[in-house]
Amino acid sequence: MVADLAELSISPDRFGQLLQKETAAGMPLHRAMRRVRNLVLATLIERDLNGKADLAEVLSTISNFADFAVQTHVQALSMELEAAHGTPIGAESGEPQELIVIGMGKMGGHELNVSSDIDLIFAYPENGETRISSPEQRTLSNHEFFVRLGKKLIAALSEITEDGFTFRVDMALRPNGASGPLAASFNMVEEYLIVQGREWERYAWVKARAITGRPSDIAALEQIVRPFVYRRYLDFGAIEALRNMHAQIRAEVMRQEARHPGRTNNVKLGRGGIREVEFLAQVFQLIRGGRDASLRDRSTRKTLVTLVEKNLLTKDEVDQLQVAYTFLRNLEHRLQYLDDAQTHTLPANPDDRLTIAKMMGFTDVESLLEELDAHRAIVAAQFDAIFADKRTGQTAKTEAENSATVHAALSDADNREAIEARLAALGFDDVPAAAQRLLLTSQSPRLQSLPEASRSKLMALINAALPIVAETSEARSTTLGRLLDFLEAIARRAAYLALLTEYPHTLGRVIRMMSSSDWAAKYLTRHPILLDELLEDRTLKAAPDWPAFALDVQRQLDAAQGDTEHQMNVLRDLHHAQLFRLLAQDLEGALTVERLADHLSALADILVDATIKAVWQTFQNRHREVPKFAVIAYGKLGGKELGYASDLDVIFLYDDEDQEAPALYAKLAQRFITWMTSHTPAGILFDIDIALRPDGASGLLVSRLVAFEKYQSESAWVWEHQALTRARFCAGDAAIGARFEAIRESVLRQPRDEEKLRQEVLAMRKKMHDAHPNRSAQFDLKHDAGGMIDIEFLVQYLVLRSAAQYPGLTADIGNIALLKLCGELGLIDATLAGQVADAYRTFRKLQHQIRLQGNDRARVDADRVAQQTAQVRQLWSATFGASI
Repeated sequence: MVADLAELSISPDRFGQLLQKETAAGMPLHRAMRRVRNLVLATLIERDLNGKADLAEVLSTISNFADFAVQTHVQALSMELEAAHGTPIGAESGEPQELIVIGMGKMGGHELNVSSDIDLIFAYPENGETRISSPEQRTLSNHEFFVRLGKKLIAALSEITEDGFTFRVDMALRPNGASGPLAASFNMVEEYLIVQGREWERYAWVKARAITGRPSDIAALEQIVRPFVYRRYLDFGAIEALRNMHAQIRAEVMRQEARHPGRTNNVKLGRGGIREVEFLAQVFQLIRGGRDASLRDRSTRKTLVTLVEKNLLTKDEVDQLQVAYTFLRNLEHRLQYLDDAQTHTLPANPDDRLTIAKMMGFTDVESLLEELDAHRAIVAAQFDAIFADKRTGQTAKTEAENSATVHAALSDADNREAIEARLAALGFDDVPAAAQRLLLTSQSPRLQSLPEASRSKLMALINAALPIVAETSEARSTTLGRLLDFLEAIARRAAYLALLTEYPHTLGRVIRMMSSSDWAAKYLTRHPILLDELLEDRTLKAAPDWPAFALDVQRQLDAAQGDTEHQMNVLRDLHHAQLFRLLAQDLEGALTVERLADHLSALADILVDATIKAVWQTFQNRHREVPKFAVIAYGKLGGKELGYASDLDVIFLYDDEDQEAPALYAKLAQRFITWMTSHTPAGILFDIDIALRPDGASGLLVSRLVAFEKYQSESAWVWEHQALTRARFCAGDAAIGARFEAIRESVLRQPRDEEKLRQEVLAMRKKMHDAHPNRSAQFDLKHDAGGMIDIEFLVQYLVLRSAAQYPGLTADIGNIALLKLCGELGLIDATLAGQVADAYRTFRKLQHQIRLQGNDRARVDADRVAQQTAQVRQLWSATFGASI
């Protein structure tokens, strides 16, 4: 019979064939199942020890058999009970009810040991009672029916007979444990998880997998369990919870080893053992699984692979963990092959130890132990990197001393001396104001209402922050104020406090960012979920992979299809995360202003395109799967000069002869704007400006392509052609985009009356100047004479004047490159062109720095840019024959 199982790993259907052979010979089901189990195990041992089966085959085969055994017995026992008591019916739905057997632990993860207990939970959808069909049947409540069914299932699987057992069954993970009912309705499960569910149970339910039941009932149960296991926010409190659980497990293992010195080297629960690998994978699942469905896999090995894809662990780290995990699981199986017992420790008997060593391919026990220690050291080091307290002993001591001083002062509004002395010693400017702000924060109603644990964490974070603030910034009081605003905003979210506590270096990064930029401080305060982006150096320093990002956006939108609010939040969350990474790189000086603008524009293009596609899918009456619709970018987005908080200037074009097209595409544009601008819990995506569409505010929201071409060729104002010099196809139908680019080039290359063009441009410049008066003594980088607007008008004038002769001027290459091209073509003095191009770069850089400090108007002392403005004025005068 063993030979019959040679292909067992490939075809689990063989279980049924073998079972049928046994039952056809007159064997009762429970005995037949035990005999098949023994055959499965014998074959696995033979294949494993002879190198024919790898770990994946061993785990999947025994897991598949466990599923088969449970499903087969549930089916048979249900028929038996229904024959005696009728069919259980839901009181609310009136539908027949089925027992849902939930596999937990390694069974749920499809990674069972060869001699493992199976951890089960029994649930059923609704209370009610059985419906009988004959007087011989006796009615039972649904609860009693499923409790009886559960007891029969446990007996069928685990009772020891002359053929052994099929699986030992452990029901300790059910709601309320051993004191809880054997089977629970969905309502009971939900109430328990909401009211009494503990952190360790979240860990256990990560692997929960329904083995029996109707798909609709299983889906309903998952809807109940998911919010308990996976929080909607990044839950860094899971680290502390798992750390505490691990400490309790380790303490118990050490106690058992002290009582039984021969039972050492626990490969599952010992230091660097299997459980630590599982914890490493599952802590990331608990932290991030609520926001990323790809991290909800029940398999430890598959989850480790996902961690590499998500840049949460490096490939080298995961490769080492996978090798160690494989070694430990293989050793665990060989320990269990000896006596078919669920053991995880090396045997005390020297002969048995040598047998284990040889099964592992070693000639002696010492070599096995040496290899075991090496793998455990790797796992332990990785575990400590995540779970160990990140503070050194000296740091913890210093923080404790500071905490005692500052916390005492903050608890008493009349006692300011200690805190002022501390701030003065650290070199704070305006010590009284900083001390007062600290006191106001500590005594605010929001903080006073916090749980004691959260309040203590918050005060510890403030204490830890003070010396970092002192080292980071000259404007220490300003930075402290920004930080306290942020900490007050996140105080009620224990997960964020846990993140900053677990990763002290992140607090330092937050402070440095807030010192560098008021805009960054406010952005992080509005979107504290972005704290996660500050954890890893490699994430912050990596250049954006825009094609991969676009695929990720589409994948996440597809996963949330049908849930508009969720999709809108997905877009916002992804935008915020990418924006924040760019901001971090920008503040570290890793990006030029031009490179940053390129990245921000690429990010906007992807999100605009993804939004158009997602919105179109919400139309039930759409007449085609892909809309013949395009978004055209103008202004900063069109010129790829986007800033952090820039509006998107866009127009909408379509090319579709369907009679419903005008109304449908107008609706698409309206809904697109709504998706972009609506305030959701994740904020807004972009502000949208559509004023540049044909005929402006009085024009149609969307334009047919041929109408747009006619308007631009025959009716558009000169200023609209100026705007067209910085326009480009952004998203949507590529064919329409190509047609637009052809129209744009044709319009820009029209022959023009040079004097009329000059007068029109000068008149428009004066109109803009008058609309933005500057009554301050400082120079407005954008609007004042000699500033950025003048450079942009110069370029636009040169393009419109000369593109008919020099087609290269229609390329959308940006103002700096166009200035230099005009110099090379001899349209303007080449040296002066280069100087003005440099001036434009300087203005943009200064504007960027000022905006990062939270100022709406980019103004500087006139002397600071006197040379640049003089060069701009000189070029203006040479080009227009008049001063600005």
